[in-house]
Amino acid sequence: MPKMPRIWLDYCQFLVSQCKITRSRRTFDRALRALPVTQHPRIWPLYLRFARNLPLPETAIRVYRRYLKLSPENAEEYIDYLRSCGKLDEAAVRLAAVVNDESFVSKEGKSNYQLWHELCDLISQNPDKVTSLNVGAIIRGGLTRFTDQLGKLWCSLADYYIRSGHFEKVPVFDSYAQFEESMIAAKMETTSEMGKDEDDDMDLELRLARFEQLIARRPLLLNSVLLRQNPHNVHEWHKRVKLYDGNPRQIINTYTEAVQTVDPMKATGKPHSLWVSFAKFYEENDQLDDARTIFEKATKVNYKQVDDLAAVWCEHGEMELRHENYDQALRILRKATAIPSKKAEYFDVSEPVQNRVYKSLKVWSMLADLEESLGTFQSTKAVYDRIIDLRIATPQIIINYAMFLEEHNYFEESFKAYERGIALFRWPNVYDIWNTYLTKFIDRYGGKKLERARDLFEQALDGCPAKFAKTIYLLYAKLEEEFGLARHAMAVYERATQAVDDTERHQMFNIYIKRAAEIYGVTYTRAIYQKAIEVLPDEHSRDMCLRFADMESKLGEIDRARAIYSYCSQICDPRMTATFWQTWKEFEIRHGNEDTIREMLRIKRSVQATYNTQVNFMSSQMMKATTNASGTSKNTHTISDLSPGQMGFSVKASVSVSMCNYVVLLLEVQLEQKSVPTAVFGGLKEGED
Repeated sequence: MPKMPRIWLDYCQFLVSQCKITRSRRTFDRALRALPVTQHPRIWPLYLRFARNLPLPETAIRVYRRYLKLSPENAEEYIDYLRSCGKLDEAAVRLAAVVNDESFVSKEGKSNYQLWHELCDLISQNPDKVTSLNVGAIIRGGLTRFTDQLGKLWCSLADYYIRSGHFEKVPVFDSYAQFEESMIAAKMETTSEMGKDEDDDMDLELRLARFEQLIARRPLLLNSVLLRQNPHNVHEWHKRVKLYDGNPRQIINTYTEAVQTVDPMKATGKPHSLWVSFAKFYEENDQLDDARTIFEKATKVNYKQVDDLAAVWCEHGEMELRHENYDQALRILRKATAIPSKKAEYFDVSEPVQNRVYKSLKVWSMLADLEESLGTFQSTKAVYDRIIDLRIATPQIIINYAMFLEEHNYFEESFKAYERGIALFRWPNVYDIWNTYLTKFIDRYGGKKLERARDLFEQALDGCPAKFAKTIYLLYAKLEEEFGLARHAMAVYERATQAVDDTERHQMFNIYIKRAAEIYGVTYTRAIYQKAIEVLPDEHSRDMCLRFADMESKLGEIDRARAIYSYCSQICDPRMTATFWQTWKEFEIRHGNEDTIREMLRIKRSVQATYNTQVNFMSSQMMKATTNASGTSKNTHTISDLSPGQMGFSVKASVSVSMCNYVVLLLEVQLEQKSVPTAVFGGLKEGED
């Protein structure tokens, strides 16, 4: 019975009650397709009610669009729904279509002007959400259409420009200025026609004065608009104060209004800057008591962040310092850092900032600086100890404390300060403390407390990241070289080559080799060179091999140098490392003979073949695939049939080229010796290249 609406209604209601959204929507659509159009009004109310209750509005919007094609007179219901779900752009478009439709009759009994007024309110109050309409053109069209309601429409247009941020376009001011200008022009024209003297016309003078005042007040009026839009905008309050420059009474009134109006929790900007600027205004006018009163009130404001209150205390102290009231400045900062009756953690936002400012490092740092300059040794030491106890110190604070103790010759106390700082921080933040601590300890004791210094270095290196290890290892090795044992220094260098970062390992090996050569001689460095060649990447390993071979050749160990060159050749592609092969060639020219040169050339060809293996293999496979595809029999191939692309050269050509290279190299050797014996050519037969 597909034509019976009652069954469809019961079925749809049953599905809706089970919250089967997709199945319910499809069933509603089937009902509308099955039933005649005259029965659709019985389905639509239930369908629309179901659509309005869905969590996402997209489905309901599509359902309503289909519904309005059948019943366009219900557009107001759709507009209300769009407003309720925040789809204001489409709501404005639909409302504009209704307003432009002269045949539309409102079911709610609204006139065309009422609908127009609703449209103006909607688009002027939501300029960021209504983007499909030309708002300015719509409202200006209403100005010509409803001449008896100009005031409301002008205000709607002004509201739109204010909310969209186009303050220079706010037409209220422009219209007022244009009105005054036109009235002045008309008055002057009337006066000239009547033959009166313009200087004697008081009304004209009054209008000119009013117009000038209006133009002069424009920045202030715009500022008032911005502050009405957001009274918690700190930047605009500062701009307002500048607009009253030269008028102290207005400046005081503005600051007073600002600090009373701005809510620190809602403020845009830094609300404490208003209090500070207010106090500085009194300070600049030599009213220190009033400035102190302002600062005192500012410290009782419940700011959003602790840093705001800390800045107020610091500014108060700096004001007293500027006027050389040093004791007063110390009292202020001591009061700021006093422990409150109810202590709270620094980041506990549930507590007011007054209960948390005692943990502000900004205030404590300023107090420490003042105590160092103005206080006693004991008071300064107490401040630094308190900072460390509160666990708010930074590595710089620890170093400053230790340096302060060292300046007063409390060396062991300064070392204790370093130890306390090390206990507070982890790597990498503790690096600066360790570096300064170890340097100061060595400067102080040298080799007098060598075991203690060694313990400190071992403690510093325990868990030290590779990135920071180099400096500490070098300090450690320097200590052993100057005050300890040379073998201990070598052991430190050996550990350093393993512990430092990969990017610094090559440099560390260079330092190790240099120091070992200076202490034990160059022969001691052989093991170091071998270790470096093993662990360093190819780029640095080649450099080490060349240096190692050069050292052996200078010592007269030609065979050892040749073995090093032979080993290094395995990581030197002749196409990429021509410098290495040229160096080996020059070495053989100086110290070798025909056999050694022949061996060098053989190694070079072998290395070249090794680096070409993968390319040649791929080439042969491609050639093989091409040959098989052409149907050529495999049994007909011989070595001479292989193409140059597959083998690189024929066997005979390869032998000839190698022989030529060999002969050229021998010629170079003999030319340097000023003789070319015929024995060089003894191995060649007649007719060979």
